[in-house]
Amino acid sequence: MISDWLAFWDTPHFIYVNARHKDVHYRLIAKEIVALVPGSEARVLDYGCGEALHADLVAAAAAEVFLCEAAPGVRASLQKRFADNPKIHVIAAHDMARLPEHSLDLIVLHSVAQYLTPAGTGALFALFRRLLKPAGLLVVSDVLQPKVAAAADALALLQFGKAKGFFFAAIWGLLRTLLSDYWRLRARLGLTRYAEAEMIEKLAAAGYTAHRLPRNIGHNQARTAFYAQPR
Repeated sequence: MISDWLAFWDTPHFIYVNARHKDVHYRLIAKEIVALVPGSEARVLDYGCGEALHADLVAAAAAEVFLCEAAPGVRASLQKRFADNPKIHVIAAHDMARLPEHSLDLIVLHSVAQYLTPAGTGALFALFRRLLKPAGLLVVSDVLQPKVAAAADALALLQFGKAKGFFFAAIWGLLRTLLSDYWRLRARLGLTRYAEAEMIEKLAAAGYTAHRLPRNIGHNQARTAFYAQPR
């Protein structure tokens, strides 16, 4: 499942309908991650960060930021973009094993769980618990809920586009996406969904105390977000 999705994200696609959409999307996520950074000495991991266009905003609020991206092409672009920022370290998933135990203050897993199997997500949670400090925080966000239709995502995008100045591009982008590999992959592989109780139970099984946040990170409030702290 993950290898097919990685191949998709590492090739040109129409998920971001234009440059304006991509910019405001990543800027919003960066600003909301900044609000979670506990202090200027914090070490932050953004797992499955995507293009992370505005990771420099997070780095300005923290001591170190690790951008973990499994798609090699996206990772190469990140390394080029942030080569001159000494606070930002771009790493592959296997590089996390080299991070010291209990060395991170904040880990963000945003819009990733839907592309992983439940077993894969559970394994990640266990690894994150090893990397987090005892008082550290794991944020799992943009989690798809059962029985929430794809139309809810489309509506959220249109509302975001109207607010941020790319409404008509969003309409065209949705039409292009319907004919793209994204929908063929989504139909063939599906996306992993979690009810609130299921995600809290999964986090508890990995050794966290967790609760749902009142708001999701990002523009789509049809999806959910969770705080989790090691027990």
